[in-house]
Amino acid sequence: MATINYSLYLLLGVLPSFIWLFYYLRKDIHPEPKLLVLKIFFYGMLVALPAFFIELGFQEVIRGFNLPLKISKTINVFLGVAFVEESLKYLVVREKVFKHPEFNESIDAMLYMIIAALGFAATENILILFKIGSQFLLSQTLLVLIIRFFGATFLHALASGMVGFQIAFSFLKYQRERFGEIGAALLFAAFLHGLFNLFIIKGGENILAPILVLLFLAVYVTLGLKRLKRLTI
Repeated sequence: MATINYSLYLLLGVLPSFIWLFYYLRKDIHPEPKLLVLKIFFYGMLVALPAFFIELGFQEVIRGFNLPLKISKTINVFLGVAFVEESLKYLVVREKVFKHPEFNESIDAMLYMIIAALGFAATENILILFKIGSQFLLSQTLLVLIIRFFGATFLHALASGMVGFQIAFSFLKYQRERFGEIGAALLFAAFLHGLFNLFIIKGGENILAPILVLLFLAVYVTLGLKRLKRLTI
């Protein structure tokens, strides 16, 4: 019975990511190869595992400086979590997509960054569901999935989409990566990612703040996709 429950968590954990995946893939005028999409999604899932250990290691390093708790938590949220995660998602796309023959349109940069991010979020979702334990609780599972769908899963897609937009323009303008511009985009995406996490950690102090972060990112990514789509036609 426990095996069945954990298998169910695996299926349900990828569900929020798959819903957003289908939504964003429909934005592409020239659909990407399904096999490549699944590969990048899977690599995004895989890279979430080293991210977990890097984050633990960073946390231990920060503890060693004996900083005030509030300062160490803030540094960890922005650098040890947000920047690490945004960088690893970018590396997946850089290593597995940039030199691929199917990477032939500017909009592809945004789409593949979003795909890798949704894979990353899927692993997070699964690990969080596993914490519920072998006794399957429908109400708790649904609550986690709904919160993750509108929260962290969406955040991952949007933050990486923002980086993807800068990558797209780097290739459009210079036909190659511009590390300075992409680095700045990674830092800004990590800042917004960390800001969202910080607001969530604080709980109900200001429920509007994380929503505003998501709204800003959603508008940015939506306008970015529309702009790149016009250039692709």
